[in-house]
Amino acid sequence: MRDITPGLSFIRTMLNRQPDAMAWVTGNRANPGLSGLVKFYNTDYEGMLIEAEFFGLPNVNVPGSTNFYAMHIHENGDCSANFTRTGEHYSFQPAMHPQHSGDLIPLLGNQGYAWTAFYDKRLVSPEIIGRSVIIHSMPDDFHTQPSGNSGEKIGCGIIR
Repeated sequence: MRDITPGLSFIRTMLNRQPDAMAWVTGNRANPGLSGLVKFYNTDYEGMLIEAEFFGLPNVNVPGSTNFYAMHIHENGDCSANFTRTGEHYSFQPAMHPQHSGDLIPLLGNQGYAWTAFYDKRLVSPEIIGRSVIIHSMPDDFHTQPSGNSGEKIGCGIIR
């Protein structure tokens, strides 16, 4: 049975179900304290519910700070070589940025901590398993090609 709003169903999903896929994200050499978990849930509304929580983002030592960081799904699930092998933004169908399937909403880091949950109808779990979640050092400008001028890759995790 569907709830009155999808949001109520999404809350129940996060509270009562195991994720259909997850990525444990760790930081690069310059950000060894960065870590986080991204959970992907299939929904009754098609698409996926994504929940992400991060600790140790670069602004952790700046009291009262807030910073935005880009979060994307990249083509390859290879976090080696300081994340240089992750490929481009994943896209189920050819598209320009920011219409790639892997172009996700920004993270808002509050003194190094970020939590977010959102619904995305462009993603399905079979298509993202084995790819990577990337956190970038800057916010995505949602304009610059091919990747939004979002800075270096500071965090990476393979979706399993």
